[in-house]
Amino acid sequence: MLAADEFTNHHGRPEPSIPRVLTILSFVLEKLVARNNTLADGLSQQLDGQSCGSAGIGKSLNVFHGVRAPSISIPKYLERLYKYTDCSPSCFVVGYVYIDRLLHKHPDSLVLSLNVHRLLVTSVMIASKMLDDVHYNNAFYARVGGVSNAELNRLEVELLFLLDFGVMVSSRVFESYCFHLEKEMMLNGACQRIERPLLVLSDVAEIRENSQSSLPPQISENTGSSSPPKIED
Repeated sequence: MLAADEFTNHHGRPEPSIPRVLTILSFVLEKLVARNNTLADGLSQQLDGQSCGSAGIGKSLNVFHGVRAPSISIPKYLERLYKYTDCSPSCFVVGYVYIDRLLHKHPDSLVLSLNVHRLLVTSVMIASKMLDDVHYNNAFYARVGGVSNAELNRLEVELLFLLDFGVMVSSRVFESYCFHLEKEMMLNGACQRIERPLLVLSDVAEIRENSQSSLPPQISENTGSSSPPKIED
């Protein structure tokens, strides 16, 4: 899927400043994934040393699993999504809400290094459709996220059904998740507050890929190009 260490702006636009929510969410997810990876490894050793780290874990998230964990880190992946999709910072909080709801509905499932990237691109894309007045289409998100359009379409449908189409997030719920994420940072000695724009769920427009200038760099295998390195499993 993904293998990228740095991203170059090829459109002449100023580099967007990284919202605090990305730093906070990266910290929380990295801690969660590290803990779950250790748990999954322990389960696999108990089950006759099976090589699959997700052995013995619920199968609800299997569709989001890659063959192996992408080499791109969670912080860099979130930065990439924010930089190229121009989605609002609130989409990352709402995307986290979707992932948390998913885990509550399917408590035998774990967010692991094998599935966290696909869960993020899918949940953030759906959140953007719910929150942002203008958003990119699935094909564009697939290109940014390093998956095929067909796969992202499938992941979107899968996530919606796993959530029973529960994608509405009230301002009260949004605020409670912001406090939760901020508390996680405070417990680790960092005091950061998440940006809180007014949330308005309204009809949204879709940006289609009708202009080459609007596209992010192609994720290709040509390491000699100026594009970000290919995102691979």
